[in-house]
Amino acid sequence: MTTDAQPPLEGTPLIKPSTTEHPLHDSVVEACRTVFDPEIPVNIYDLGLIYTIEISAENDVKIVMTLTAPGCPVAGEMPTWVQDAVECVDGIKSVDVEMTFDPQWGMDMMSDEARLELGFM
Repeated sequence: MTTDAQPPLEGTPLIKPSTTEHPLHDSVVEACRTVFDPEIPVNIYDLGLIYTIEISAENDVKIVMTLTAPGCPVAGEMPTWVQDAVECVDGIKSVDVEMTFDPQWGMDMMSDEARLELGFM
């Protein structure tokens, strides 16, 4: 007997998985690593601010990201920095960057490298 999967509970945050199998994924990640939060000396990818990188078969990229805080002084600029960095990757057709605060960023989202860099390890 099969049962239908239950939808996520309302309000439950969901971070869609990235398309890591796409040949351009690593290049897009490296481009994201060139963007830094001006208040923290670690790139935004290792900080955990990039939630999802989707790359279509046509090489269109959609990035879902967040900020360390909704009131971040560069909130209006950072998505453009990410878009500009990723658009420079050879083979990318277009880039769309979406900002979200669900789920809210937390220090547990940082990579081990970022934790080490900031002295948390």
